[in-house]
Amino acid sequence: MSEGRENSQKHIAVFAFPFATHATPLLSLVRKLSQSAPDVKFCFFNTAQSNESLFSKDDDFERVKPCTVDSGLPEGYTFGGNPHEPVDYFLKATPGNYKKAVADTGLPFEGLVTDAFFWFSKEMADEMRVPWIPYFTAGPRPLLIHVDIDDIRTRLGINGPEDQTLEFLPGCSAIRAMDLPDGVVSGFLDSPFSRMLHKMGQMLPFASAVAINSFEEIDPIVVQTLKSRLPNLLNIGPFILRSPPPFSSDIHGCIDWLNQRPKASVAYICFGSVITPPPQELEALAEALEACQFPFLWSFRGKAEEMLPKGFLERTNDKGLIVPWAPQLKVLGHPSIGVFVTHCGWNSVTESIIGGVPMICRPFFAEQKLNQRTVEAVWGFGLAIEGGKFTKDGTMKALKVILSSEEGKLMREKVGVFKELAFKAVDSDGSSIKNFNFLVDFVTRR
Repeated sequence: MSEGRENSQKHIAVFAFPFATHATPLLSLVRKLSQSAPDVKFCFFNTAQSNESLFSKDDDFERVKPCTVDSGLPEGYTFGGNPHEPVDYFLKATPGNYKKAVADTGLPFEGLVTDAFFWFSKEMADEMRVPWIPYFTAGPRPLLIHVDIDDIRTRLGINGPEDQTLEFLPGCSAIRAMDLPDGVVSGFLDSPFSRMLHKMGQMLPFASAVAINSFEEIDPIVVQTLKSRLPNLLNIGPFILRSPPPFSSDIHGCIDWLNQRPKASVAYICFGSVITPPPQELEALAEALEACQFPFLWSFRGKAEEMLPKGFLERTNDKGLIVPWAPQLKVLGHPSIGVFVTHCGWNSVTESIIGGVPMICRPFFAEQKLNQRTVEAVWGFGLAIEGGKFTKDGTMKALKVILSSEEGKLMREKVGVFKELAFKAVDSDGSSIKNFNFLVDFVTRR
């Protein structure tokens, strides 16, 4: 491309958060925007390691170009096993690493689309005199909690009674202090991550628009409350229905295996790409599966033969299939799946709704406890693990409720209603399509 053509295009800077699963949905959004706005070029600023995992040599770099920001890691750094350490180094490097990377391009950017975590983008956008559009990759309830964090702290206090409810917040009377993410009213309030989220909540009301990977009908009271706090709140999800992943092979034969199982009979187990439950909980979960005799499909991170009870694989060979990876969206959409045993990350919750599958929830961190409480106590199509951790008896009880009781059938009916709402939202005249079209117009406006 000639320099003249390069400078005549509209350029949008995109700031990705390179940890957990944040960068992937942001890139999916940007690619969808680039398809709808062919005259706009997006520069995707991210760490080299994260970009390497996201982009391939076959990608269209003319529309979405990967750009590198400093990770903040010291020279010669070796990962020591603490997952928070690289995040802390990275946060210390912001916003200077993004400012430098933007300046190094020499391009006249006309807008910022960023992970919502990056509160400092508002100041950068003001300096550049461009609009700031943050993208929140989780659900509406965590977003409302972060936006209203100062009021919540005032009303509940810090480290107050865990059973206090948020009845003062519309749609949140079933939410308790204990369900809130760490760093809101308890835990490490002064950690770099907690401070970042606090500042995010304070800055989002000043954004030009806020996009969220959800749909308006999933939580209407909470969504309306958010609209009173945030200008141009745009629910554009479930984005995986708008921009499904490219063809994913099923090299481990999950779908063929499911084809041989009765309808709504299989427990699908997966804790995402980051989490592995502790050894004693893995053992308890395995013992429950073996004792219950329900068929199960387990997408397992690590060496199952070493991490699960001795002889478990052999004893359950006729009932279970354990694989290192499964095409999750396809699996959850299969009629044989009866329950999803999950960590309750937002992507997993959304995919379970799309599949019409009730959930058994074992949250670990971030907004997962809040998602679990919402799924169980507000929406009514899932169960929390008794006591908050996998035990043999607690897990067996939850599996039996969902897979072999009238209560479980009712949960399946309830999640089916949400599934229908999700698909309607992405119909040609659905709410998420209208919001996405508004976002495209906003991005292309000069």
